[in-house]
Amino acid sequence: MRLCSFLSEGLPHVGVVGVDDSVIDVTRLAELRSGDLPLTMAGWVELGVDGIDMLGQICAQDGADHVVGNVGELRLVAPMGRLPRNVICVGVNYREHIEESERAVGDIDVPDAPVYFTKDVRAICGPFDDVPSDDQVSTQLDWEVELAVIIGRRGRNIAVQDALTHVFGYAVLNDVSARDVQLSRNQWWKGKSIEGSSPFGPFIVTADEIPNPQDLELRCWVDGVEKQRSRTNLMIHDVATLISDLSGTLTLEPGDVISTGTPAGVGLARAPQEWLRPGSVLESEITGLGRQHNHVIDIGA
Repeated sequence: MRLCSFLSEGLPHVGVVGVDDSVIDVTRLAELRSGDLPLTMAGWVELGVDGIDMLGQICAQDGADHVVGNVGELRLVAPMGRLPRNVICVGVNYREHIEESERAVGDIDVPDAPVYFTKDVRAICGPFDDVPSDDQVSTQLDWEVELAVIIGRRGRNIAVQDALTHVFGYAVLNDVSARDVQLSRNQWWKGKSIEGSSPFGPFIVTADEIPNPQDLELRCWVDGVEKQRSRTNLMIHDVATLISDLSGTLTLEPGDVISTGTPAGVGLARAPQEWLRPGSVLESEITGLGRQHNHVIDIGA
């Protein structure tokens, strides 16, 4: 299933998107049914992978009576709202990205083990929201299209062969980065956490629809010009390995989001370097997961 969050009378509702792009208002359906069905996307993710089957059942039974229109007619927001915890991000996870970054900033070791950092929950914005730009904060905003993994089953010390059974779904995330802030420090969190800068969505596509997350194409455009195109099979550490590795030191919980790294093509590595500026249009897409469309706007004084 493709799941989205859309605004209805100012409040976020959960939608299930059909093959014809019609949207079933699951929140309204849940309100009308007896029982304790979740009213939010976070609640459905909390139910985990078992919630996917329940969603399918209630939509098959009563969904036709709760279609609210075509997905293109609705105002979509970040699919999980405010995340319960920081996004777990993976750095330097594509060899070509490492090679291009070396040309820009110097030698980078190819990691034997995954490299992690986090992105503050306040950095997340919707798939069609404006991305803020303020020259007093950064003049080097960069794009990084990434595959995001949403955990749907609690686990610790998860074996690689079992890792994908802990996934609720997948989504597009652009890890927009303030390179001047990021590279002026010994850690990346501040440069990766500008409020409202990282588009997430438009959909969460449930794991049953993506049997192999290592067979997806990622693309990113700025002002209609393609900047990134790659495939997830070129990851150094694949999705299952990342889940297993993380679960060795912490318990993964439903609602955890792992952003799995970006391929080559970022602005930092171009000659001359390129940056997002007010007026730029940023688009990001992954096979089957939807396409984002974001305008960069000036919020400086």
